[in-house]
Amino acid sequence: MSDRSVFFISDGTGITAETFGNSILAQFAIKPRHVRRPFIDTVDKAHQVVREINHVAEREGKRPIVFMTLVNEEALEIIRGCQGKVFDMIKTFVEPLETEFNMKSNHRVGRFSDVAVDREYNDRIEAINFSMEHDDGQSSRNLEMADVVLVGVSRSGKTPTSLYLAMQHGVKAANVPLIPEDFDRGFLPPMLKPFKKKCFGLTIEPHRLSEIRNERRPGSKYASLENCRYEVQQAEAMMRREGIAWLSSTHKSIEEIATTILRDVKPDRLIY
Repeated sequence: MSDRSVFFISDGTGITAETFGNSILAQFAIKPRHVRRPFIDTVDKAHQVVREINHVAEREGKRPIVFMTLVNEEALEIIRGCQGKVFDMIKTFVEPLETEFNMKSNHRVGRFSDVAVDREYNDRIEAINFSMEHDDGQSSRNLEMADVVLVGVSRSGKTPTSLYLAMQHGVKAANVPLIPEDFDRGFLPPMLKPFKKKCFGLTIEPHRLSEIRNERRPGSKYASLENCRYEVQQAEAMMRREGIAWLSSTHKSIEEIATTILRDVKPDRLIY
């Protein structure tokens, strides 16, 4: 159902509105058109968005869905008058909690207030830099600072998982590929020996691995199904011998993989 539009409107980045909205939309077998409109922080911008929503409603013959996180009362009233079905997250969730807690909220939408002094924000940036520096086994420098070290064969999902952990949870995640030389030796790369307790493994079904690798190096031995079977088998056997927890990324989203890793190695980071 691509003839239905969903607007995510915010006077900030819109991350909160979009994350929440997408979680709700995932419950329905639809694929609507997404329209992101961040930084709607003036009356003029609110009027502009309303014109856009109304135009879409007339063009599609169905009212758009609108998820919004606005704290400007004037802008709020303008958006509420549009031809879309509006879901006001502040009114739905924040105002009832103000009553329950008997206090006013700071009406700040999103994670960060002043990024220049926000420790959590700076921790995330530091974690991202760390994960990029330690991507694909590029560096063993300061590896003792890693919260987790992901291991697995090439193209099993280590890099996107590392970056997701850093960006979303401020986790310093390094990742190191397991390569044929490691299988010939029969043990983990030497750089990982002191940090085995921090290791977490990712594996993947050989057929899927072959498909992914063929997109990168079509027709190569690297991408052949026979080689993929061998590498996956050897990697899983090595992780079993070394006592490293691991999971298959074949049918799991990055979010599911990251949550499993956090549960096992850094449960305190599961707190948003």
